[in-house]
Amino acid sequence: MIRVLLVDDQPLLRSGFRALLDAEDDIEVVGEAADGRQGVALARQHLPDIALVDIQMPVMDGIEATRLIAADPTLAGVHVVILTNYGLDEHVFHALRAGAAGFLVKDIEPEDFLHAVRVAARGDALLAPSITRRLIDRYVTEPPHLRAHAGLAGLTNRERETVALVARGLSNDEIADRLVISPLTAKTHVNRAMAKLHARDRAQLVVIAYECGLVVPRPR
Repeated sequence: MIRVLLVDDQPLLRSGFRALLDAEDDIEVVGEAADGRQGVALARQHLPDIALVDIQMPVMDGIEATRLIAADPTLAGVHVVILTNYGLDEHVFHALRAGAAGFLVKDIEPEDFLHAVRVAARGDALLAPSITRRLIDRYVTEPPHLRAHAGLAGLTNRERETVALVARGLSNDEIADRLVISPLTAKTHVNRAMAKLHARDRAQLVVIAYECGLVVPRPR
């Protein structure tokens, strides 16, 4: 059973998402919150698999709520998926840097929404390659100031290659083709790199790769 927490200040939207999720045999909504502070408290209480979190809310916004959840070791199993009306805006990027595993636009088709929740629950890449590429095109051409990361020194050459390809938006299958290895080996390299860089998921791995200068943004 996939356990989901809904965090959004609009009751009508929460009701719609809940009705959609509760209609599925393998998904259970364990709680609803109207602001980020309440959302963090309910995450600690219920330990959901997925927290669907709106960005703009009263009391505490979704970015700060995401940061608190990501920083709490007791919530390591909670994947935050950001809900937004605007697609790839600056707030979404800040949320990904804060520890969000991915994002969904609120006008997403119901079947795509349910698929995304199941993908998130499996712990798979929560940003599809196409979304990763859009993220890169929009933001990493103007990256924040480069910062050092202790985990970089521990990466093997092949892991560095793999991270660079992830940061270019390639899927595991595409990485396998590029490096002439099996998809399972590609996934292993990705997972080991995530562990060494302390990245919660593929989305954070992309952000770290650019912030540390492991990948240089292409000019527009």
